[in-house]
Amino acid sequence: MSRPRPVRGTHDILPEDGRRQRHVVETARALSERYGFAEIATPILEFTEVFRRTLGETSDVVAKEMYTFRDRGGDEITLRPEYTAGIARAVISGGLSQRLPLRFFAHGPMFRYERPQKGRLRQFHQIDAEIVGVAEPQADIEVIALGADILEALGVLKSTELEINSLGDAESRSAWRDALVAWFGARRDGLSEDSRERLERNPLRILDSKDEGDRALVAEAPRMEDFLNADSAAFFAAVLSGLDALGIRYRRNPHLVRGLDYYGHTAFEFVTGELGAQGAVIAGGRYDGLIETMGGPPTPAVGWAGGIERLAMLAVGAPGAPRPISLVPVGDGVRHAAMRLARDLRRSGFVVDLGYHGNVTRRMKRADRIGARAALLLGEDELGRGTVALRDLDSGDQREVARDALEAALKALERAE
Repeated sequence: MSRPRPVRGTHDILPEDGRRQRHVVETARALSERYGFAEIATPILEFTEVFRRTLGETSDVVAKEMYTFRDRGGDEITLRPEYTAGIARAVISGGLSQRLPLRFFAHGPMFRYERPQKGRLRQFHQIDAEIVGVAEPQADIEVIALGADILEALGVLKSTELEINSLGDAESRSAWRDALVAWFGARRDGLSEDSRERLERNPLRILDSKDEGDRALVAEAPRMEDFLNADSAAFFAAVLSGLDALGIRYRRNPHLVRGLDYYGHTAFEFVTGELGAQGAVIAGGRYDGLIETMGGPPTPAVGWAGGIERLAMLAVGAPGAPRPISLVPVGDGVRHAAMRLARDLRRSGFVVDLGYHGNVTRRMKRADRIGARAALLLGEDELGRGTVALRDLDSGDQREVARDALEAALKALERAE
């Protein structure tokens, strides 16, 4: 029998990676709370229609990347490929439209059938932030500022660049779409097979093409900024003015788009050159038409998602594993007393390692191997005197400490590091 292995495109999150990823989530959660965002969690499983209606039948995610199956009841179910559609569904099904505005923070696993690459997996994890029910450009500014603050706290902002564009309102996008259809239609023979199909269904998706021939045509194609009406131009100007006021640097990228009709106005990405082709670490935009598309009332919204694996690769200053206190019972007669002491110390906030077997020599070797800060040796003599032998494993010094003074002595060691 062959050795078991993980499914291609998935991986085990081992302790070191887990600490780095937890650092990303906890940093994002803490900053989101300061902005007034409440944490939400939606199911990993959704009815396929949630994504088919929102991402569109012609999108690569729906056509090629979703993990979809029929359950035993015959329902068509999909493992969520992104968070926004599920949150929009929760707003509708939970009757939350009566409580607008809403600010949500979320994190969790996503699933897409893609070719695994650095920073891109088939099961990956995201942080997500959404503001629902605010039509004013201040919401766009606020979610971008939150993203920037999270990146700064992770030590990542300096290695990223904020790219931003306007997709305009429905009127502006319609005029631009017509111009794109005319432009690409006249150059149809130069398009890839996929983009010729997109030309019929959703020409904006051609702008996302990775094909080199398509990209050369895209570089010369009509730009959205030339089709913005007065209201759209004023909205975008207000967003940029707000970013300027906050000192958030950005670069306008006229080729940055979102291919679905319910997206409009602001589209943005924080990108880095340190992860190869997978350069976006946070990406988002305004999607005023999404909730209405799903059957809810017209509801403006804006948000973003960030890749936890990618951010963990870039993050600096992630905390290392805490150095434990190694508790070493000397003799079988103190085993229960050692267990009680370990539990008391853990309740007081200390990380305590209590080995399951071995003599004192083996237990002390284990203390060295796991990087323990100190060892507590407890024998029958110490137990009778109400003391513990405390050995500083950095200096080698050892002294006897009264049980009621032990916690203060351990905290002093922690402060000394």
